[in-house]
Amino acid sequence: MDDFKLDRRLESDSDSVMQTGLCDLRLSKDARWPWLILVPRRTEVTEVFELTPLDQVLLTFETEMVAAALKKTTGATKINIGALGNIVRQLHVHVIARFEGDANWPNPVWGFGKAEPYAADKRDDLIEKLREALSS
Repeated sequence: MDDFKLDRRLESDSDSVMQTGLCDLRLSKDARWPWLILVPRRTEVTEVFELTPLDQVLLTFETEMVAAALKKTTGATKINIGALGNIVRQLHVHVIARFEGDANWPNPVWGFGKAEPYAADKRDDLIEKLREALSS
Protein backbone atom coordinates (compact mmCIF):
# COMPACT_ATOMS: atom_id res chain seq x y z
CA MET A 1 0.00 0.00 0.00
CA ASP A 2 1.29 3.45 -0.95
CA ASP A 3 0.95 5.86 1.99
CA PHE A 4 2.68 8.73 0.19
CA LYS A 5 0.80 12.02 0.40
CA LEU A 6 2.03 15.20 -1.25
CA ASP A 7 2.25 18.24 1.04
CA ARG A 8 -0.73 20.50 0.33
CA ARG A 9 1.52 23.52 -0.34
CA LEU A 10 3.53 21.64 -2.95
CA GLU A 11 0.31 20.42 -4.50
CA SER A 12 -1.22 23.91 -4.67
CA ASP A 13 1.96 25.63 -5.90
CA SER A 14 2.84 23.18 -8.68
CA ASP A 15 1.46 21.01 -11.47
CA SER A 16 2.27 17.37 -12.07
CA VAL A 17 4.69 16.61 -14.90
CA MET A 18 5.21 12.87 -14.38
CA GLN A 19 6.32 10.24 -11.94
CA THR A 20 9.89 9.02 -12.14
CA GLY A 21 11.22 5.89 -10.48
CA LEU A 22 11.37 7.57 -7.07
CA CYS A 23 9.81 11.00 -7.36
CA ASP A 24 6.73 12.96 -8.21
CA LEU A 25 8.07 15.54 -10.70
CA ARG A 26 6.21 18.84 -10.60
CA LEU A 27 6.36 22.22 -12.36
CA SER A 28 6.16 25.32 -10.19
CA LYS A 29 3.22 27.55 -11.09
CA ASP A 30 5.57 30.58 -11.09
CA ALA A 31 6.24 31.30 -14.77
CA ARG A 32 9.12 33.70 -14.09
CA TRP A 33 11.48 30.73 -14.10
CA PRO A 34 11.14 27.21 -15.49
CA TRP A 35 11.17 25.58 -12.04
CA LEU A 36 10.83 21.86 -11.40
CA ILE A 37 10.38 20.14 -8.06
CA LEU A 38 11.27 16.52 -7.37
CA VAL A 39 9.40 15.02 -4.42
CA PRO A 40 10.53 11.54 -3.35
CA ARG A 41 7.43 9.38 -2.87
CA ARG A 42 8.39 8.33 0.64
CA THR A 43 6.40 9.02 3.79
CA GLU A 44 7.70 11.15 6.66
CA VAL A 45 11.05 11.95 5.04
CA THR A 46 12.38 15.46 5.52
CA GLU A 47 16.11 15.05 4.83
CA VAL A 48 18.13 13.33 2.09
CA PHE A 49 20.04 11.32 4.71
CA GLU A 50 16.74 9.81 5.92
CA LEU A 51 16.32 8.05 2.58
CA THR A 52 17.71 4.55 2.16
CA PRO A 53 21.11 4.44 0.44
CA LEU A 54 19.44 3.18 -2.75
CA ASP A 55 16.85 5.99 -2.65
CA GLN A 56 19.68 8.51 -2.15
CA VAL A 57 21.33 7.23 -5.33
CA LEU A 58 18.00 7.34 -7.20
CA LEU A 59 17.34 10.90 -6.05
CA THR A 60 20.78 12.01 -7.23
CA PHE A 61 20.30 10.26 -10.57
CA GLU A 62 16.82 11.70 -11.10
CA THR A 63 17.94 15.21 -10.08
CA GLU A 64 20.74 15.13 -12.65
CA MET A 65 18.42 13.66 -15.30
CA VAL A 66 15.80 16.38 -14.69
CA ALA A 67 18.44 19.14 -14.61
CA ALA A 68 19.87 18.02 -17.96
CA ALA A 69 16.40 17.82 -19.53
CA LEU A 70 15.49 21.28 -18.18
CA LYS A 71 18.69 22.82 -19.56
CA LYS A 72 18.18 21.13 -22.93
CA THR A 73 14.52 22.17 -23.12
CA THR A 74 15.00 25.81 -22.05
CA GLY A 75 18.56 26.64 -23.12
CA ALA A 76 19.17 28.02 -19.62
CA THR A 77 22.39 29.81 -18.74
CA LYS A 78 22.53 28.04 -15.37
CA ILE A 79 20.59 25.34 -13.52
CA ASN A 80 20.15 25.92 -9.77
CA ILE A 81 19.51 22.90 -7.55
CA GLY A 82 18.53 23.09 -3.90
CA ALA A 83 16.74 21.26 -1.12
CA LEU A 84 15.77 23.74 1.60
CA GLY A 85 12.64 22.58 3.38
CA ASN A 86 12.50 25.36 5.95
CA ILE A 87 8.81 26.00 5.31
CA VAL A 88 7.64 22.81 3.56
CA ARG A 89 9.25 20.01 5.57
CA GLN A 90 8.48 17.20 3.12
CA LEU A 91 11.70 16.39 1.28
CA HIS A 92 11.72 18.03 -2.15
CA VAL A 93 14.45 19.22 -4.51
CA HIS A 94 14.15 22.39 -6.58
CA VAL A 95 15.66 22.40 -10.08
CA ILE A 96 15.45 25.90 -11.53
CA ALA A 97 16.47 27.21 -14.95
CA ARG A 98 18.13 30.62 -14.77
CA PHE A 99 18.95 33.06 -17.53
CA GLU A 100 21.10 36.18 -17.55
CA GLY A 101 18.67 39.06 -17.20
CA ASP A 102 15.80 36.98 -15.76
CA ALA A 103 13.75 38.21 -12.82
CA ASN A 104 16.30 38.80 -10.04
CA TRP A 105 19.38 37.51 -11.94
CA PRO A 106 21.92 36.66 -10.52
CA ASN A 107 20.32 36.66 -7.07
CA PRO A 108 18.25 33.78 -5.63
CA VAL A 109 14.67 33.19 -6.71
CA TRP A 110 13.32 32.70 -3.18
CA GLY A 111 11.37 35.56 -1.69
CA PHE A 112 11.65 37.76 -4.76
CA GLY A 113 8.57 39.54 -6.05
CA LYS A 114 5.23 37.93 -6.72
CA ALA A 115 4.66 34.66 -8.57
CA GLU A 116 3.34 35.02 -12.11
CA PRO A 117 1.04 32.25 -13.36
CA TYR A 118 1.59 30.41 -16.62
CA ALA A 119 -0.82 30.79 -19.49
CA ALA A 120 -2.35 27.31 -19.79
CA ASP A 121 -1.00 26.71 -23.32
CA LYS A 122 2.55 27.74 -22.37
CA ARG A 123 2.46 25.53 -19.25
CA ASP A 124 1.14 22.55 -21.23
CA ASP A 125 3.73 23.08 -23.98
CA LEU A 126 6.59 23.19 -21.46
CA ILE A 127 5.33 20.08 -19.67
CA GLU A 128 5.08 18.20 -22.98
CA LYS A 129 8.61 19.25 -24.00
CA LEU A 130 9.96 18.16 -20.61
CA ARG A 131 8.22 14.79 -20.87
CA GLU A 132 9.73 14.29 -24.33
CA ALA A 133 13.21 15.25 -23.13
CA LEU A 134 12.94 12.93 -20.11
CA SER A 135 11.75 9.97 -22.17
CA SER A 136 14.48 10.17 -24.81
